[in-house]
Amino acid sequence: MNNSGVTVGLDIGTTSIKVVITQMTGNQFNVIGAGNAPSRGLRRGVIVDIDATASAIREAIDQAQEKANIQISEVVAGVPANQIKIINVDGLVSIANQNKRITYQDVQNVATQALSRGLPADHDVIELVAEEFVVDGFDGIKDPHEMIGVRLEMHGIAYVGPEKVLDNTRMAIQKAGLTLREFVLAPLAMGSIILNDGQQDFGTVLIDLGGGQTSTSVIHDRKLKFTFVDIEGGDNVTKDISTVLGTSYINAEKIKRDYGYADPSQTVSSNEFPVEVIGEEFTKQFDEQYLSEIIAARLEQMYTRLFEQLKQIGALNLPGGFVLTGGNAALPKMVDFAKRVLGDNVRLFVPDQIGLRHPAYSRSLSYAMFASRESMTQQVIKQTIMQRHAVEQQISMLPEEYGDEVVQQPVESFQYDGEIVNDPQQGWFGKMRQKLSNLFNEE
Repeated sequence: MNNSGVTVGLDIGTTSIKVVITQMTGNQFNVIGAGNAPSRGLRRGVIVDIDATASAIREAIDQAQEKANIQISEVVAGVPANQIKIINVDGLVSIANQNKRITYQDVQNVATQALSRGLPADHDVIELVAEEFVVDGFDGIKDPHEMIGVRLEMHGIAYVGPEKVLDNTRMAIQKAGLTLREFVLAPLAMGSIILNDGQQDFGTVLIDLGGGQTSTSVIHDRKLKFTFVDIEGGDNVTKDISTVLGTSYINAEKIKRDYGYADPSQTVSSNEFPVEVIGEEFTKQFDEQYLSEIIAARLEQMYTRLFEQLKQIGALNLPGGFVLTGGNAALPKMVDFAKRVLGDNVRLFVPDQIGLRHPAYSRSLSYAMFASRESMTQQVIKQTIMQRHAVEQQISMLPEEYGDEVVQQPVESFQYDGEIVNDPQQGWFGKMRQKLSNLFNEE
């Protein structure tokens, strides 16, 4: 199979690494391969061991290559919303060529100029979204290519993240024998692909329930307006099960997948299952309702925190409601549980492509689809960002004389006009949560 139109989405998650290989043939978008490997070398979404992460990336890539019968050398990597900043940027350049016809080189020049000042020294650019171009005073232009003018302006939004996080991701990809085509910001890509036009326009809360963290993003007017990252996810649920039932982490994960429910009110206490308890000769019996109460205690804590963040900006009554996705969203009755805290307007997104029908693949699929749908102007802007990275990397390698674990806070002060919302409903399993509260103090 040839590599024409191939885009590879790489999701480096805390608990697993997923790869999706896609191919555009005309207007037809096809998934031709996927890979999944346990993560190594990550903690709470951040790479702490580059070699271990590179090895896990290579394992997922090899698995996807075998399924697709194609060799992969270039990937599109997603960046989580941890500690991102949103900055308004502006650029202005004169048209260089004599006939005053705007070229992609002019677009690249104005993007470079927009990124030349006002960015934090310890942050690097992930995305630059051009809100509009202005040609000789005429505004509202989405694509200035081939227009005639003497002056080109760009007004855009730069999404920047911690420099070291991006550097370590690049290094892990390079050590895996791959080339980084571009970074994409996870909530931007997912919002663009997962949400329909109406949801993006009128406002929707996207909740990505991952293994290592839970990311909540507000998409409104087709822009990322707000994001909050809670450093708790499905991995914390598994650890709770392991601690309470006295079994190994591996057993706890299997128990969660085989018998776990997010909503205790929809379980039956007579349904029991055996558990290998550490230090016990024989297995012990536990029921699914008790297991669900353990799970729900942690989930209620997570949903309550994101509820409070959204309440502060008045984003609890957006027309698009709440859309859940991510691996932890696969727990049975997760939507029903979320409705107990967030209200009735909650839905689950699951990819419908064959082989990817699990919410854990939402990120990697979104990265590939998002990059494959970029216009030529957007590709030129991305190329500008990647060239900027290359120049900065060369500067950082010069001698010094030549050069000049955190809970994510909201990235932008943003307030919606909406109804005053009551506090989240208190679950009837609150007593169980109180009983287990000592488990939730992270080391």
